[in-house]
Amino acid sequence: RICPTCDWIQSQIPEVVKNGISHLQDDMDEMYEVDVEALVQAYVNIVAGACISLGMRFAGTRDGNARDLLNSYALYLLNEIKPVSATPGNAFPRGISKYVDRGTLEMCFYLIILSLSVVMAGSGDLQVFRLLRFLRSRNSADGHANYGTQMAVSLATGFLFLGGGMRTFSTNNGSLAMLLITLYPRLPSGPNDNRCHLQAFRHLYVLATEARWLQTIDVDSGLPVYAPLEVTVKETELYSETRFCEVTPCILPERAILKRISVCGPRYWPQQVDLVPEEKHWWSFGDKSDPFNSGVIYVKRKVGACSYVDDPVGCQSLLSRAMHKVFGLRTLDESNMLANSHRELDSESVDHLVSTFSSDPSLIAFAQLCCDKSWNDRSDSDFKEFCLQVLFDCISKDRPALLQVYLSLYTTIGSMAELLVKSDSNVCDSLSISSLKVALAYNEAVSSGRLASSGGFVQSIFLASLGKRCEEILNCSTELQINLRDYLTSEAWPDNNNSKLQKDIILLSWYLKWFSVPSPSIIKAAVEKIKSKCKISTSAIPLLRLLLPSTHVSAISEIDRVFFPSLETAAL
Repeated sequence: RICPTCDWIQSQIPEVVKNGISHLQDDMDEMYEVDVEALVQAYVNIVAGACISLGMRFAGTRDGNARDLLNSYALYLLNEIKPVSATPGNAFPRGISKYVDRGTLEMCFYLIILSLSVVMAGSGDLQVFRLLRFLRSRNSADGHANYGTQMAVSLATGFLFLGGGMRTFSTNNGSLAMLLITLYPRLPSGPNDNRCHLQAFRHLYVLATEARWLQTIDVDSGLPVYAPLEVTVKETELYSETRFCEVTPCILPERAILKRISVCGPRYWPQQVDLVPEEKHWWSFGDKSDPFNSGVIYVKRKVGACSYVDDPVGCQSLLSRAMHKVFGLRTLDESNMLANSHRELDSESVDHLVSTFSSDPSLIAFAQLCCDKSWNDRSDSDFKEFCLQVLFDCISKDRPALLQVYLSLYTTIGSMAELLVKSDSNVCDSLSISSLKVALAYNEAVSSGRLASSGGFVQSIFLASLGKRCEEILNCSTELQINLRDYLTSEAWPDNNNSKLQKDIILLSWYLKWFSVPSPSIIKAAVEKIKSKCKISTSAIPLLRLLLPSTHVSAISEIDRVFFPSLETAAL
């Protein structure tokens, strides 16, 4: 099994060669019976062959261990040819250039360079490219370059930028056969040298390539964008199931090991492509079964964030702008002045902010309404502040439809409070109360985990405050308590001949709906059951709670005061 380790390469070298190489620095009188040149030539050729096998095994994978190992052996042979830098380590034998000709060393060296570029094919790796650029300049300045070495450097550079970074090599049997013919370990001495290897066969590497390039396109603008991906590959003989991150455009692993592609990061909505690893070629262009649509994934940017081109470090997002404005205040007086100056809000900045991060016409129109100068002269500054906060929340969550929901819930509570003061209110039904109860029930189910959801649509704190405010409104009316007593005892409704009594009817219907009060007959049956079964000395609230489980505890307390007044007096 081929492994990207130095121990595996050393295991390919016979012991007799290892022993001879390890004694190169010893006294030559002790090695007079050993053919040192043969041992050294065998050593460098075996190492070059092992590196070629390693390069073909990890062709196009960009494996970091294979790259580092091949790079260390390339630098080792380069320093043996002509010292140019510090040796990569002490594990390699020194001084082999004295026992082998320069041509053999250079051929083995450039074969390792080709193997390194095969591993990093299509990646444009900067470290490998620097080495190739150095070799190009070295050959030109040295004067020892021949056609074969120039061809090897050019071929390696082409592998590194294969298809403009859109293609790479495959490791199936057919592709490995084409690579083996291309990397035949005999470099030509000239353009007409075809004695050992037909030079036209060097072009067969094209048949070993695959277009595994992936690009992300913004679905709104239609332009290519940078986006972080999480790639999952299946378990192999070398490693367990692994996940790693890439940034598009990138090259994906082979189809035989590719398991999942996920769009991640805070700026784009997540999506996931699950695959079944198969020993097949990569999808061809135009294949209808291609899950990547010929190398393209369409992504949706969150409204509160900019693209990575416009904002590489994330300092221009909606949240960052807000935090910059808050932390940019120099003094406490300045922050207090900002908190109290709702009317001095810069209308142009709000309008520009909304139009920058959202193209929804309803949000833009609402922002223009909030920034209208005629609204600044009105007294409802709290409502304007609420509208601005809701506007920013809808933009940051990319949910413009929530704007109407927030306003509907807010105006519902406002209308209820207004009804207590004005008897000529236009509110005449309890449908809004039912909507608020549904919203609270859904939020509670999501918070408790009874419903599987990524999160509530409306802020839970906002809903809880609305519920608390609704209870305060219904519990503060003395007329409502009197009408509730009459309803529970005699099933009597207030007369609706005038507007004041009509207001009492509306409040009573709200109370019954909000606190889930059952019909008087059911309540009287529960009271009679309690009185007949047991004697109550303190409070009947626990028993009423058992018999009326869906009724709110506030209504249970009112029922207890109506039907068990003596117990309440005794308790006091």
